[in-house]
Formats: sequence, C-alpha cells, structure tokens
Amino acid sequence: MIRRPVRRTLLGGLAALPLAACAPEGHAAPPPHAPDRPLKSFARFPVGCAVTAERLADPADAALIARHFSQLTPEWEMKMEYILQDDGTFRFDAPDAIAGFAHEHGLRLFGHNLVWYAQNPVAFRRLDGKPKAFADAYRNYILAVAGRYAGQAVGWDVVNEAVAEDGNGLRACLWSRNLGQIDYIRRAFDHAHEADPTAVLFINDYNLESLPKKRASFVRLVEKLLQAGAPVGGVGTQTHIDAGLEPGALRRTLGDLADFGLPIHVSELDISLNRAGPAWRSRAGLAEAQLRLAEEAAEAFSTLAANQRFAFTLWGLKDGQSWLRSPKENRHPPWDAPLAFDDAGRRKPVFDALAAGFAGQPT
Repeated sequence: MIRRPVRRTLLGGLAALPLAACAPEGHAAPPPHAPDRPLKSFARFPVGCAVTAERLADPADAALIARHFSQLTPEWEMKMEYILQDDGTFRFDAPDAIAGFAHEHGLRLFGHNLVWYAQNPVAFRRLDGKPKAFADAYRNYILAVAGRYAGQAVGWDVVNEAVAEDGNGLRACLWSRNLGQIDYIRRAFDHAHEADPTAVLFINDYNLESLPKKRASFVRLVEKLLQAGAPVGGVGTQTHIDAGLEPGALRRTLGDLADFGLPIHVSELDISLNRAGPAWRSRAGLAEAQLRLAEEAAEAFSTLAANQRFAFTLWGLKDGQSWLRSPKENRHPPWDAPLAFDDAGRRKPVFDALAAGFAGQPT
C-alpha cells in the first residue's frame, strides 16, 4: 500500500469513548470486444473498486470510477494505520470523503478493515500486557469506526488475513497475544455487530486460490467461528493472483467457500504479470493467461447462487496506481499491468474479459 500525507483532523479517540505497480509492451488478443458500456452494467451484482480520497479528488478518475463501478472500498484510509493516531485520537477526514463520494454518487460503501495482524499502532502497544485496558480500547475502536459508518457501509472486512502465511494455523500478532488467538477474532465480530447490526461482516484472506493448505485452514477457522456463534456474515477471498495461476483454481476456491452458504466477496482482485515467475518467457503468453484468469474469475463468481454474490471488487482503477507498481512495497521491478484500465484510463482487454465473464452468468 502507498502511504501519502493527508491533512490530519482529530475527531476524538480511544479515550473519548466510554468503556462500554511501467505497463507491458502489448496485450494478447482480447475476447470479443465488449460494447462501450460501464463495467458494472454487465453484472447482476455490485462491481467494486478500491479507491483513495486522492483518486476521488481527481475529476478524471472520479468520473471513471462513478461510471464503471457500483461499490467503493477504501484502499487504506479506513485502516487503523490511518485512523488511529499515536496519542489515541482518531482522524476521519479521508474516510469521510470516500463515504461522502459514495453517497453523492449512489454507490455502495464497503469498510476495509477493522483488525489486521500487520498493524501494531503505538496507542495499542502502550496497552500491551494490560488485558482489561487493551480489551476496552479494542472494543471502543471498533465501535467508533464501524459505528461512524453504520447505515451506510453495507459490510466490513472485520478481521483481515488471520491465517498464517503457509497455512499452518493462525498468525501470532499483537491482537492474539493480548486477547487470545481465536478470541480476538470473535470479539471483533461481536463488537462490529454491536456497532452496526445491519452490516454484513466478513473475514477476509489471500492466497486461498494458490495455496490449498491455506484455504483449508481458512475454512476451518470460519467453521470454528460459526460454531461458536460469531456473527460472521460472509467470506472474502482477496484474489491477488498472478498470471501463472493454474486454470480452474479460482473456480475450485469459490466452490469451497460457497459450501458455507454465506455471501462471498471477491474483495481485492488484481492479476499480476510480473509475479508469474521465470517460467513465463513470453509477455504475450502472460497477457493471454491474464485474460483467461480474468474471465474465469468473473464467470465463476457469476455462477454462484444469487444470494452468495455479495460483490466483485478490483483492487484499483488504473495500472499505474496499483500497489504492484510501488517500488517500496514490491520486491519485483515495479512494472505491472494488473487492472482493467491502463495508466491513461483507457479500457484494456482485461476489461473485456471481465465483461465476458459477467455476461455469461445465468439469470
């Protein structure tokens, strides 16, 4: 994720609440060209885009987003790293701007995220080893953030990436150390439901398509939470994939997750060319594989039961704005073309592949 300075606005805090990635040189031949219609018009479910307040302040980007998408996910400005300051106060200027844009343009707002193992804010580190104070602050934070957008956010990634990288159990983190490995997850769902009983509450993870062992651990975690009565309302598969993913993996993943009968969110789709590995020597071959995967993802999601198609979200608008282009975040050379629009905002063959997959869905 690319961090940018944003004007700080202090609007209360923990203590204020009661204790209660250059583009490829060419593209493969696209599928039959989709008509000049918005991407969302090909789907019978919400089609989302990850955004930042900076993107929405750009008139060209804002117009492209409003035309082609029906749901917005804040890419990083609803994360704890943005909202929670070192002194325990909160800032909501950027997330409020995103929520305001969604409201003004009639778009759904999806909250991302409340708790993430990768974030260890100073305000919580000060409470490390103090169980009651930590638990109270944890609840107050979730109530403040989820409560602020109650009635507008249609859902939340409540806990993000809880499963260990290799699929061997769950991650150890600040939250598990102070609240318990399962209990920090259960508490987060309970508090989010308290803050907004109408929002669909998701558990979200990545590499579920490429690592069957991790997918199995994720499924076991969801089962355990549901058996314990946690208000888990949906499952999210990020779907950050590369063009080397074997055909059929996306369909198998969605099939496994569909067994819960819960809504499913393809929550962060991008398809990297750069990360496909050295076996892929042809740029044209990579681009062809990317198109096949884009269509597979869209078609597999489209064939889910209607009540399980929560949303299908792309993790960004233009290739040049993708996290996969960030040298700071990327161990690979920062060229990639993972999204549906190029650096200039022109639709790419990936757009047409997604549209073809959406259009092939049953009524």
